[in-house]
Amino acid sequence: MNGPALALVTALFSTALLANVSQPSATQGAEPLERPSVQQQDTKPQVPPKTATPAQTPPAPPPEAAGPAVAIVNARILPASGSAIERGTLVMRGGRITAVGPSVQPPAGARVIDGAGKTVTPGLLDSGTQIGIVEIPLSAQGTADQRTTDPRVSAAFTVVDAFNGNSTVIPVTRVEGVTRTLVIPEATGNVLVGQGAVMDLSGAQVPGSVSRAPAAMVALLGQQGSAVAGGSRSTAILRLREILQDAADYSRNRTAFNTAQRREYATSRLDLEALQPVLKGEVPLAIHANRASDLLASMRLGEEFTLRVVLLGAAEGWMVAQEIAKRNVAVVVKPLTNLPAFDSLGATLENAARLSRAGVTLALATFDTHNSRNLRQEAGNAVAYGMDRDAALQSVTLIPARMWGVADRTGSLEAGKDADVVIWSGDPFELMTTAEHVFIKGHEVPPDTRQRQLFERYRDLRALPR
Repeated sequence: MNGPALALVTALFSTALLANVSQPSATQGAEPLERPSVQQQDTKPQVPPKTATPAQTPPAPPPEAAGPAVAIVNARILPASGSAIERGTLVMRGGRITAVGPSVQPPAGARVIDGAGKTVTPGLLDSGTQIGIVEIPLSAQGTADQRTTDPRVSAAFTVVDAFNGNSTVIPVTRVEGVTRTLVIPEATGNVLVGQGAVMDLSGAQVPGSVSRAPAAMVALLGQQGSAVAGGSRSTAILRLREILQDAADYSRNRTAFNTAQRREYATSRLDLEALQPVLKGEVPLAIHANRASDLLASMRLGEEFTLRVVLLGAAEGWMVAQEIAKRNVAVVVKPLTNLPAFDSLGATLENAARLSRAGVTLALATFDTHNSRNLRQEAGNAVAYGMDRDAALQSVTLIPARMWGVADRTGSLEAGKDADVVIWSGDPFELMTTAEHVFIKGHEVPPDTRQRQLFERYRDLRALPR
């Protein structure tokens, strides 16, 4: 093999190896997931009072009448909705969990998986990625659908119709226990970015992969908002307020608008229609903001229009944690955010722990499409910096499921819910732990990924054609 060819092969081999190496968790060497239940610690999260409407959630498919059951026995089960179950059994059939508990018996003919020494949890939910709509960012044309430059589309911009169930990002994410994600758009050149949706990572195409759409309306304030609204935070707030006022006026005067008897609005009819569920409290307004003052401004705006607000990023959230908790506003943070910027000079690795201890409804996210697989390590580092272990597990399972309106189907291990189940070799927050079995809606997903295929292809360079 000549020099250039050997160099290319070596580079590809190195890339494959690196893609399979996860970032180390700061909890390595810590004691296993602890035993006190979330209920005993009275740390059940407070959920915003307005909940999702059933009409916006695709109905769950009925359980399949045929097909063998799967029973996981002798495992340590962490249901996320209650106490740990030692040496418990979980049974799933027809895509649903049918039973879970310490004395459940596997049904006749079931496939039995011995979970001795293993830990079983719900599938993880990452609350902020572009999985399925971005394949090669900032590069190959036609592989990135997270943004639009159409000036007449902002709030109406949705990720669902661009979702690709065959994305190569999906397998490498789900083999690390992430079974669903909130897919959100990135940019529209407007303070309103568009509609996010909760999608499962089974590999199914739309509508089979849709858990809830829309699940959130995404907006930009703070530094990001000012960048698309004339360079000032005040202008960003003003623009968003104007759009919300126009949407409320449109709701009251549809007939007049449709007959050209109403003033011109700041945004298009498509956007005005898309904002109606937000104004009704059926869909949360998820606002990107980091600085403490921007978080307070976001909450004031939410109170002005009686909206369900979720704060995304919130790097300085710990500085106003009491105010956030008092207003019962949910927050999504990336635990490993600690590098200060002008927008987040108060960033700290203890942000998640401090918010959680203050009673804030908290979910954890990677905000990283191609490294969403590291979600459990984000949670592990939150634990290393003071977050309660049970709260950390809830923050990547049950809490985001409640936050985005899919808790009736996923987020915890309870009879009747979709069988999103992960069997871990040990503590899921530890570096050396692996997801040995991953089930999405009762179907075990294969462990194969593009990265693994590359690794196997270039494992033995001597076998390559010369």
